[in-house]
Amino acid sequence: MTTMVSNLELIRRVPLFSMLTVSQAASVADAVVKRRFKRGEPIVEQGKKSNALSILLTGRARVISTDTHGREVILATLHPGDYVGEMSLIDNEPHSASVRAEIQSDVLVLGRLQFAGCLPENSSMTYAIMKGLVQRLRSANRQIESLALMDVYGRVARTLLERTSEEDGEGNAVIREKVSRQDLAKMVGASREMVSRVMKDLEQRGLIETRDDGSVLVKERLHSLG
Repeated sequence: MTTMVSNLELIRRVPLFSMLTVSQAASVADAVVKRRFKRGEPIVEQGKKSNALSILLTGRARVISTDTHGREVILATLHPGDYVGEMSLIDNEPHSASVRAEIQSDVLVLGRLQFAGCLPENSSMTYAIMKGLVQRLRSANRQIESLALMDVYGRVARTLLERTSEEDGEGNAVIREKVSRQDLAKMVGASREMVSRVMKDLEQRGLIETRDDGSVLVKERLHSLG
């Protein structure tokens, strides 16, 4: 009972739980586990699933995205009351970024089933809306990582690869709709002139091929850039 009272006191400090009913708060308090993370210790890890919501009670943590070359970009800094892991809980996908304790931090950990119990009764619609929001956020995080870590070649390559819709049977992909240089420049955060030079170079190197109907054939080798 002492533990439950202690946990109730803890979760009342967290804005996320401010709207819970008395019974929901009691259920959460009974389910959360308090953990302490040392400086530099991972709270969640990119590419893995933790199946839990982690709420920062004390300390400070960094949200970090790492590319395939090991380069890092800091997406956010978390403070007491902030939480992580909700995206993975909602869409059941691996974490899109890592969270590491910047200083010693105390965290409340809430499991998947207990998290679902905090949702409104109309949970099917709630989940559908939340999944849509999570997908947009994951896409935004990838774009931030791309802008921070890649050169223009890499950003153009990744954007082209993300827009492909089918394969031609030889490992090459196709972008059916016409992509203007101006739109592409806005997507990758570069000038139209720079994007035009990159596209021309990619075509000369045989990595992409613009067809007469405006569609683009994306060769499999382009993956090495994106």
